[in-house]
Amino acid sequence: MKKRKNIEFIDESQERSELKRIGSLKELLGGSLLTREKVVRQLPYILFLTLLAFIYIGNRYHAEKQVRKNSELQEEVKELRAKAITTSAELMSLSQQSQVIKLIRKKNLGLEQSVTPPKKIVVQSKED
Repeated sequence: MKKRKNIEFIDESQERSELKRIGSLKELLGGSLLTREKVVRQLPYILFLTLLAFIYIGNRYHAEKQVRKNSELQEEVKELRAKAITTSAELMSLSQQSQVIKLIRKKNLGLEQSVTPPKKIVVQSKED
């Protein structure tokens, strides 16, 4: 008999807690929960937490935007670095003496390669 009473007592307490949950859900949906004094006292804290949540969301959005921009810029740097290396290699090959002579002959500029070496000009000062 005792066990049966305990089981009935447990069932009744579970029913009461379910009714309290349903009741608080009705209060929440109905708006009467928001007019209670406990909730009104906590309103500044709730507003502060809401503000923090908005700041957190905005900060995360801004950080993700910066990360995307950073990765795009890194890709652009890689492309520009490759282009710079290619351009400098082309310039080096075009500035070789043999390539310059070929271009002069190809364009018929009438220039010829000097066979005499350059001479160093020495400037003497008036003090000597």
